[in-house]
Amino acid sequence: MTNLTETGFGYTDGDVDTNIHNNGPTLNDLAAQRYSRRATLQRGGAAIVAATMGGSVLAACDSKITDTGAGPTVNAGADAATTSGRVVTLTGTATGGNGLTTAWSQISGPTVTLNSAASNTANFIAPSVSAATPLVFQFAAADAAGKPTTARTTITVSPAALGFAAVAKNKNDVVTVPAGYTVQIGARLGDPIVGGAATYKNDGTDTGYANRIGDHGDALFWFGLGTGSARDDTSSTRGLIVQNHENINQQYLHPNGPTSTGGVRPEAEAIKEIECHGVSVVEYSQAANGTWSFSATSTLNRRVTPNTPMVFNGPVKGSDLLKTPYSPTGVAGRGTINNCANGYTPWATLLTCEENWAGYFRRSGDNAARTAKEVTSLSRYGVTSGSGSYGWSTVTAADTANTTFRRWDARATAADALSDYRNEPNQFGWVVEIDPYNPSAAPRKRTALGRMGHEGCWPGAFVAGRKPAWYMGDDARREYLYKFVSSTAWTAADANATDRLAIGDKYLDAGTLYVAKFNADGTGTWLPLVFGQNGIDASSTVYPFANQADVLVNTRLAADVAGATPMDRPEWTAVNPVTGEVYLTLTNNNAANRPLNGTDAANPRHYNDPYGAAQTAQYGNPNGHIIRLKEANTEATTFTWDIYAFGAGADLNATNINLSGLTADNDFSSPDGLWFGRASNASGMVKPLMWIQTDDGAYTDVTNCMMLAAQPGTVGDGGARTITNTGSGGATATQATRVGAAPGANLKRFLVGPVECEITGVDTTPDGRTMFVGIQHPGENGAPATPSSHWPDSQATGTAGATVRPRSAIVIITKNDGGLVGL
Repeated sequence: MTNLTETGFGYTDGDVDTNIHNNGPTLNDLAAQRYSRRATLQRGGAAIVAATMGGSVLAACDSKITDTGAGPTVNAGADAATTSGRVVTLTGTATGGNGLTTAWSQISGPTVTLNSAASNTANFIAPSVSAATPLVFQFAAADAAGKPTTARTTITVSPAALGFAAVAKNKNDVVTVPAGYTVQIGARLGDPIVGGAATYKNDGTDTGYANRIGDHGDALFWFGLGTGSARDDTSSTRGLIVQNHENINQQYLHPNGPTSTGGVRPEAEAIKEIECHGVSVVEYSQAANGTWSFSATSTLNRRVTPNTPMVFNGPVKGSDLLKTPYSPTGVAGRGTINNCANGYTPWATLLTCEENWAGYFRRSGDNAARTAKEVTSLSRYGVTSGSGSYGWSTVTAADTANTTFRRWDARATAADALSDYRNEPNQFGWVVEIDPYNPSAAPRKRTALGRMGHEGCWPGAFVAGRKPAWYMGDDARREYLYKFVSSTAWTAADANATDRLAIGDKYLDAGTLYVAKFNADGTGTWLPLVFGQNGIDASSTVYPFANQADVLVNTRLAADVAGATPMDRPEWTAVNPVTGEVYLTLTNNNAANRPLNGTDAANPRHYNDPYGAAQTAQYGNPNGHIIRLKEANTEATTFTWDIYAFGAGADLNATNINLSGLTADNDFSSPDGLWFGRASNASGMVKPLMWIQTDDGAYTDVTNCMMLAAQPGTVGDGGARTITNTGSGGATATQATRVGAAPGANLKRFLVGPVECEITGVDTTPDGRTMFVGIQHPGENGAPATPSSHWPDSQATGTAGATVRPRSAIVIITKNDGGLVGL
């Protein structure tokens, strides 16, 4: 998410014997026999098929050569070793005879797809394995007389490992990736995605953002496309990228920055700012040469903005708490805003999450016109921001019937909720389900998942007959971790339904919302947020709840009453696709919200990380940490936990601060984005890769924000530890906690972003060979005439014209040899 600071109106996230003798069968006879016996393994494609070994070889021994004296002399190359996910190139040689034909085939081992098999050189991607596994390949050659000769080579594949050299910390105005990788630029702020939209000028005069890529690109997800608009979950060359647009760099959207006259914002400026928020759906494809591009005219392209009609589903639908002049029945709403992290469903819809929505609303001076419950609710969610962060409510619309701007004024100024927009804040803070394949389908706000500063909504394992769950962070300091468990057990056939939002109704509109309580002994409990349980009822002195709809609209208050553990700014959740363990980034906290004597086992540190040459004090937990949970299954109401990694500079105290033993290759601060490799490729199998992205302000004196790759262990691989925290006055206090095994070489920095950016949003194609990463708000602290970053224009050379304005954009990362990213 983006750290937002209000300034005026603006914010600032079995082998076959192949020794053939000259009196044996012909080459074609052998091929026919092999295909007859091994057809079900689908090995190969031409008369005798192939595979080969090259740049990714890690170890080798002597070659195996067969020379019959009557046919060609062939060499299949040395035996060698590699690891899962890497490109293996096998190179055979054949000499002697005339009119030689050659081919490769696989003899044993896990089946791989051989490319260019009917040649001397072929290649394949090393398959996922859990232990060292030999794969045997045969190289065959025949001369014009049909006399064949063969040779074999063995490639031993070991489990996946991080396969790149760590990127050094830097403050360059480029996206830096490891040697052997290439960066392409995808869609950028302002790029047209609807036919007829004008070319983007990037000088502040552009309009029509409802037909362009929005600002502050955040979480993203790849949805594969087959022919036409058909869904194809296996496609890695054509698909839709659905990306959130969390916020804006307001100053760059206008010629000379935002303006107001007498505290009133111009309508045209406000329209641009509003439309830059929301979600985009854009078609991408890869050419035969590996180049990626997006279509500006695809009929599947779509913008979802704060003005897009939406419907409410679940227990709060029709509640008095949702009623507004726009929707007197409380069943409809307009738009989504401040969309940060995301989630997905196996029926191929996106779950986008509304995060810091409260600051957009104008509300002050109307407590007397409110009930005590309303005031408590509004205060707990922070709807107390004066004129609102961008002043949209101050706009006088040219069309007096236009309430696009009036809706941002949440003051109680009329007789009831049907005459003003006092309830409009209740229409935000939800998880929103979008069908990316159906541009005409209205998004649905899923109220059963609660209302909060939703950072993400990531699913656990889907197991037939078991109720699925989604895990959610509430991104603010001292907020909570939540889990929603559906009332309906999973039926695998539902993954292929064509009415995808109807399947969402089935699994997302009824269930139990829980909040996490972390115990000091490394155990934890999921507390149900259900009316009538855990003190959540009308007798509560914190907030007298009326019914379950009231609980869900006021989820934070219900969690307060239930006794949840306040966390150090809980953001993205991610679930290990092999172990099912749940990871949560805790981005940071300050001294006020995590004081010396206010730590706990799950949030154990209070310390100082001095900033810059002035060594400015930063007390609290400025560098954050990543916690993880282990459950019996998604329906469990208890768990065990430990802390996977603590953010820290490598130079900080190893005994009490740098508890994970981070080095220059992997030190980081303020973890935010979090994602595991897809289970459809080696990066998400056996020991999956976990990607960590930062949204940092505490370590930016040393480096720009970054992305790291990890192969984490499991909960309990470390142990109990007691640390000593030190406050600003020198006072100390001890805290017991649970520390996971030090990451060591299983955590490396993979990418560093441009100046003043946040790295946020990551996914890959199903084959894991292309990665998409969001670069958000480069140059966020600059001015229109003096931008502090010029990215992405600076990507090619590191520099650009002095007045070139920065733009949020997607970067597309591929490995030059065609292997899996990160391996």
